[in-house]
Amino acid sequence: MKFEDLLSDIDGFGRFQKMIVCLSFLGRVTLPCHFLVNNFIAGIPPHHCDISGLDAAGVFGNLSVEERWTVSIPLQADGTLSSCLMFPEPQFYLLLNTSSSTGLPAEPCRNGWVYDNSTFKSTLATEWDLVCDKKGLNKATATIFFVGVMFGAMTFGGLSDRYGRRIMLLVSYVSGMSFALISVFSTSYIMFAVLRFLSGFCITGIVIVTSVLIVEWVDIESRKLVGVIDSLSWTFGFMTLSTLAFLIRDWRWLIVAITAPVVIAIISWRWVPESARWLIANGRLDEAHYYLNKCAKMNRRQGMASSIKPENLSNIVVTNRNRNYSYLDLLRTPKMRKLALLTGLTWYGVASTFYGISFNITGFGVNIYLTQFIMAAVEIPAKVSIFYLLDKIGRRKTESGALFLAGLCLAITVIVPREQRVVRTVVAVLGKGCSATAFGTLILYSSELYPTVIRQNGMGYNSFMGRVGVAVAPLILLLDDVWLGLPQLILCCIAVGSSLVASRLPETRDRCLPETIEDIEGTRAPQVESPVLSHGNADSEVGR
Repeated sequence: MKFEDLLSDIDGFGRFQKMIVCLSFLGRVTLPCHFLVNNFIAGIPPHHCDISGLDAAGVFGNLSVEERWTVSIPLQADGTLSSCLMFPEPQFYLLLNTSSSTGLPAEPCRNGWVYDNSTFKSTLATEWDLVCDKKGLNKATATIFFVGVMFGAMTFGGLSDRYGRRIMLLVSYVSGMSFALISVFSTSYIMFAVLRFLSGFCITGIVIVTSVLIVEWVDIESRKLVGVIDSLSWTFGFMTLSTLAFLIRDWRWLIVAITAPVVIAIISWRWVPESARWLIANGRLDEAHYYLNKCAKMNRRQGMASSIKPENLSNIVVTNRNRNYSYLDLLRTPKMRKLALLTGLTWYGVASTFYGISFNITGFGVNIYLTQFIMAAVEIPAKVSIFYLLDKIGRRKTESGALFLAGLCLAITVIVPREQRVVRTVVAVLGKGCSATAFGTLILYSSELYPTVIRQNGMGYNSFMGRVGVAVAPLILLLDDVWLGLPQLILCCIAVGSSLVASRLPETRDRCLPETIEDIEGTRAPQVESPVLSHGNADSEVGR
């Protein structure tokens, strides 16, 4: 008997599974808020040199505010005040001819900056003057956070395969919330950066654990549905972030607001079950029996509950229980090695494309709160389409096609003039929708490709590769100083290249989850059917 057969007997998508989906939703909704909050807490408002010291010294006399700016701060090519330069001495003759300011000597701001608070009340930039020659630190904050996420993914992936999904979920909840809340008391940029790294490291366990836990508890037919629901939690989180950011303009209180839902998730953790697949694979049959009985009773299959015996579970997931699996098992055998390479590159490309578009909400000249909300809202139809596409054309074609279309949209934004802001925004939103489809598909797709014994390790590794892509995305956007279209061109190449890589992955539509590495390699005993590779030509596809 396979685990899928047992799930079918006790209802593979009954009230028990719906409870797991709802409980996971509570914790996951805070993740996208933290992932994109840098768009708001690191925002750089319009600013210019502070000349209040000259005013206090009586240098300006009865000049108006505009006239004081004119004689103290040079103009940029577009006619606005320079953000980073000031004249060494007031140039009073400019009151007669402002155009003569061209070529006059200027120096960096001596006494700090004055910020326009109409969009943001307080950001990292205004808190620690991260502007001009320090403006790169704003983007670096996002990179630092995702480096933490990157290493956290590997750590929680390995620990979840060793110690269980449930306990590591609690660890992620508590530690992630703690470091996030402590960060609002930061007294320096360095302190904040360190705490953001630790927040990213700990909070990533939520997505790593819940994604796998849900997939391991539902039947084959329901995997695509829970995958879509699971990914919609991110969409809901993105929309919530734009709303909260619009209402809360102070960066400290915004972090508190987006972290608060984790409190509810911690309280509800007591009802989260352990993965029965993982328990059986690790020889903990009594515990697996307890949760399977609980599932059967909650799903109103009391008759099946009485027929489940602990001693009969050992043959469902046949593994070597005397060994501990690790990330090295992703490399030891040829087909696992190839699978890891393909999924890792795809995760890198999808994450870099998705967040490269998401981080660039100020690059289209439209209100950033509205842009963020629209880019989040477009994910709803994009992710609902996954439900139909996964059955109609399969996981592989959905993944590859969505990435290619995202790359095409990015290519169009390079061609369209920056003056056509509405057109650029529409194309960018469509690209965000395609990248969201690719991301939503990939999370489910990857969890179906890896065997139970190293599924968390596999997802941890994939998430690590994805976070490499996310960490690099803000740095790619900094290349607009070289050429305005260069970031979009690079992201386009990444998306198209990842589409080609994804086209080499095996299809998993309507196939049982693999339980062991032998299932992937095709070396399992003949009497036990290989869950992923025994259908059609899937075996040859993995080894292509």
